[in-house]
Amino acid sequence: MKRTIYVSKSRLLILSICIVVALQAVYAQEIKDPDKTKQELIELSKLKWKWMADRNVNSLANLLHEEAVFVHMGATMNKEQELKTIESGGIQYKHTEIKEISVRFVGKTAILLDRIRLTAIVGGNEVVNPFMVTEVYVQIGKKWKLASLSFTHLLGD
Repeated sequence: MKRTIYVSKSRLLILSICIVVALQAVYAQEIKDPDKTKQELIELSKLKWKWMADRNVNSLANLLHEEAVFVHMGATMNKEQELKTIESGGIQYKHTEIKEISVRFVGKTAILLDRIRLTAIVGGNEVVNPFMVTEVYVQIGKKWKLASLSFTHLLGD
């Protein structure tokens, strides 16, 4: 025997609204205190530059997302390749002068733009370059993980 269940239009509408509201609550969460979080991310970014200069790959490994990507002037690397390059001295970050930094949020993703002057040793030669660096952080639980770091060479300081 086939049984048919009828649902009134008003009940269907209420159920649909409840589902939409629940999905919005799950997927559209925003940063609770954006100014405080911006400052925390700026400090985290500065710490990251220090860790890179100090070749502190253990701290960097904890910061980097497993699927992180790195775009340099001459190479694109994954997390493992980036850490090996820093540890081996393939790129030695000597000093990062941060000239300007901004933070923007897209949901639980943070995009930092750093205008820097980077002094590094690459291939045995000291080089100084102006860059715009894009850092993308994703929030996982209560921690921020670096998912992407891209260097764009600037024509002038």
